Amino acid sequence: MDSRVSELFGGCCRPGGGPAVGGTLKARGAGGSSSCGGPKGKKKNGRNRGSKANNPPYLPPEAEDGNIEYKLKLVNPSQYRFEHLVTQMKWRLQEGRGEAVYQIGVEDNGLLVGLAEEEMRASLKTLHRMAEKVGADITVLREREVDYDSDMPRKITEVLVRKVPDNQQFLDLRVAVLGNVDSGKSTLLGVLTQGELDNGRGRARLNLFRHLHEIQSGRTSSISFEILGFNSKGEVVNYSDSRTAEEICESSSKMITFIDLAGHHKYLHTTIFGLTSYCPDCALLLVSANTGIAGTTREHLGLALALKVPFFIVVSKVDLCAKTTVERTVRQLERVLKQPGCHKVPMLVTSEDDAVTAAQQFAQSPNVTPIFTLSSVSGESLDLLKVFLNILPPLTNSKEQEELMQQLTEFQVDEIYTVPEVGTVVGGTLSSGICREGDQLVVGPTDDGRFLELRVCSIQRNRSACRVLRAGQAATLALGDFDRALLRKGMVMVSPEMNPTICSVFEAEIVLLFHATTFRRGFQVTVHVGNVRQTAVVEKIHAKDKLRTGEKAVVRFRFLKHPEYLKVGAKLLFREGVTKGIGHVTDVQAIAAGEAQASMGF
Repeated sequence: MDSRVSELFGGCCRPGGGPAVGGTLKARGAGGSSSCGGPKGKKKNGRNRGSKANNPPYLPPEAEDGNIEYKLKLVNPSQYRFEHLVTQMKWRLQEGRGEAVYQIGVEDNGLLVGLAEEEMRASLKTLHRMAEKVGADITVLREREVDYDSDMPRKITEVLVRKVPDNQQFLDLRVAVLGNVDSGKSTLLGVLTQGELDNGRGRARLNLFRHLHEIQSGRTSSISFEILGFNSKGEVVNYSDSRTAEEICESSSKMITFIDLAGHHKYLHTTIFGLTSYCPDCALLLVSANTGIAGTTREHLGLALALKVPFFIVVSKVDLCAKTTVERTVRQLERVLKQPGCHKVPMLVTSEDDAVTAAQQFAQSPNVTPIFTLSSVSGESLDLLKVFLNILPPLTNSKEQEELMQQLTEFQVDEIYTVPEVGTVVGGTLSSGICREGDQLVVGPTDDGRFLELRVCSIQRNRSACRVLRAGQAATLALGDFDRALLRKGMVMVSPEMNPTICSVFEAEIVLLFHATTFRRGFQVTVHVGNVRQTAVVEKIHAKDKLRTGEKAVVRFRFLKHPEYLKVGAKLLFREGVTKGIGHVTDVQAIAAGEAQASMGF
């Protein structure tokens, strides 16, 4: 992280949790996005003013793309200028998928000039008019006094502008929750979503469990989803104010969907399936302060790194430990994050201002890893995590989203239900295209390699009705009286125009992360590719007879049970006992429906 940015907006939030430097920045609320942009194509020349400091404070130059806008001042613009500013705000909101950040008192080259009190008040008034024009809300995140060649106090102000896009119900962010068993994952989610602190004996997590044995053991064995909403002003919307998920969705302009995954090693396959199939935007790695990095913590950390899922860390149960124990756990995490295999920059969050900076830096750089220390019992530092989640912007840009929406419809089937008076229901993620009520799709492949026609009767997102589903969104689709016995996890529902191809044999370029002996032809592993999870046998290792830990090769696999729908370039992860490897699909041997059973050896 740039040390100049840390001095300006970091407070105590330094790499590795170092001491604070620079002036204090007053945080004014929750909400926001990135405060710094990348290099800009065309720059306006900054004013050549002197400064009392040898090195005047500045931010990186404003970028043409992205959702960050620098404005020196917005005082009494003409009507023509005002319309231009409104158009500019629409562009920034589109780039941020509904969120934009304005830095007032900053020149386009990043120089922090600041404004006098009266000019700042007038500029914020103009910004409020601009937001009203586009139907958005603004929230002042923080302000800071700057010392720039003036005897009068001058300050810069950072403002969040948020507007739900016209074609969406709310902004959506998916967060996978990882961590060792008994680290407090379900308890933390219960506290966040229910709005009540835990009693120290797991009361907060009871509403999250799906099975009786989970309640009895206190351990999650399945994948569950919980939602936390924020309104346009950054205020939390959860079950403490709303009785149903529908009310939360109606009152929220931004929705955080937590994917609660299992921590016990026995359910590792479920955790991997959740990471590969539900396409989380980022992950929350929970570490207990009193045990440190233990059990499956390293394994979950490795999964996030292998699948290139950005993650931040929450150290829980600080109420059970002495301060020195918490500090020791944080130092242990910092050492692991800085190791060659991780190459991360840890950022310890200790104040609301740090949380704003952490969210902005986390969205800009995949190497930045914020660390929170909190308690679900006392509520210590819980608000800092809420500030971070509210400010955290979408990690995919609008161009990628638009490109996916232009493609043909492809929906991954991850869950299958039977609902009384509704019929068969499937849950999953729309990988590409747009899905509407009444659409005619085909689903497959079946065991004999066929794709069957069906109709989408209705759609629900976060348990509330939705008429249109867009690429990247997760939802449940009602299929009416379609026979549930014909469906299984790992199938895809696609547009009939796609003419989907299936395969039972594919090749992948892999790296063997660990194997006790040698990896040879005939070895069987469980392969995870997106929502596909099936046992496959190694048919051939190109250019080699065997592989050892750390070696790379192109390997041909054959599915043992039934053909699957795979795409070249898809990320692959395989495991069997302690054996683990990662890679990507390089080639698929497409087969016709009639050849499916023969290719499987039936």
